[in-house]
Amino acid sequence: MMMWQLYATNTEMYNFYYFLFWACVFWIGMTIFGVPYVAMGYEMSTDFHERTRIMAVAQWIGQWAWVIAPWFWIILYDPDWYESATEGARTLSLWVGGGCMIMALVPAIFCTHTTPASAVQHERDDKSLKETMLDFGRGILVTLRNKPFQKICIATFFIFNAFQVVAAFSWFIVVYYMNEGDPTAAGVWPTLFGSVGALFTTFMVIPIVNHFAQKYGKKTTFLYSQAVSLLGYVLFWWGFSPENPWMMFIPLPLFAFGIGGLFTIMMSMTADVCDLDELETNQRREGTFGAIYWWMVKFGGAFAGAASGLILSVIGFDQSVALQSEETMTLLRLSYIIIPCTGTLIAIFAMRNYDLDEEKSHEIRTQLEAR
Repeated sequence: MMMWQLYATNTEMYNFYYFLFWACVFWIGMTIFGVPYVAMGYEMSTDFHERTRIMAVAQWIGQWAWVIAPWFWIILYDPDWYESATEGARTLSLWVGGGCMIMALVPAIFCTHTTPASAVQHERDDKSLKETMLDFGRGILVTLRNKPFQKICIATFFIFNAFQVVAAFSWFIVVYYMNEGDPTAAGVWPTLFGSVGALFTTFMVIPIVNHFAQKYGKKTTFLYSQAVSLLGYVLFWWGFSPENPWMMFIPLPLFAFGIGGLFTIMMSMTADVCDLDELETNQRREGTFGAIYWWMVKFGGAFAGAASGLILSVIGFDQSVALQSEETMTLLRLSYIIIPCTGTLIAIFAMRNYDLDEEKSHEIRTQLEAR
């Protein structure tokens, strides 16, 4: 909420450091919340298929943020709501941030879990900070040596962060390619693009992925869902049409399988990996797995942010000019397709030999419960 309390009367450097400080506070807080939140999801079930259902529900609820958020742009720039977008950002951030703060407390208050009896811990309460850090470091090294987890991290990194690199390009394509650089002429099309895509993920992709993962297995569902997303990305070459703007919705149902299927399957797979890790180490490390997984996602997000700006610079995009060159627009559209397709293909290659299937997971659970 504090991050957005910016005023043009302040100096540019003041606003820069003010925003930077609160952004750091936000991301530290997000991590403190996110790591145990993710670990709680891993702990909620020992059933191979129920884990997928849990993650599907979590992703389903999370998608509503992406359905709603694009419409904030309409509110911010509507003079009937606010005199200026900056005033709107200051006020809206209080309402949105306050609501999110209340909802974020729900799992902390109401979610309880019991560590499985098979997970025997040998921890001393009086360990020094140095001993604790050494144990933490050893735990990270053991976790990173887990082969199935390595594949999950590689696949997530390349799919999610390749998507992140080009995510903002859709707005530039709609405004500068389809509407000759006029945001007013673009109207609600950029908003609809993001919101409708999230609706496809919410009501179509997540239920389908959940169903097929339980029927055909997680790896098979992952590979096919990502293959479908490849087709969706390619179709955007024709979907972004200045003459027929509605055509950009045609690839969305296919495109949505990329991110929509990714986290539902990968989060469920990571819960299975925690069982394998317990069998090998006699310890439960959901928190460490969650921390490493989301560190990798956030590191990739930082990389993607830098890569986005670099790509726009290399292709000669100038946001201060309404009409971009034909070459720039062609390269922008190609980037929107080629980069996520490349990341997806790398992920498919990484996951082709993933072998922690239902049969093996049941064997691991049987051994753990026998122990």
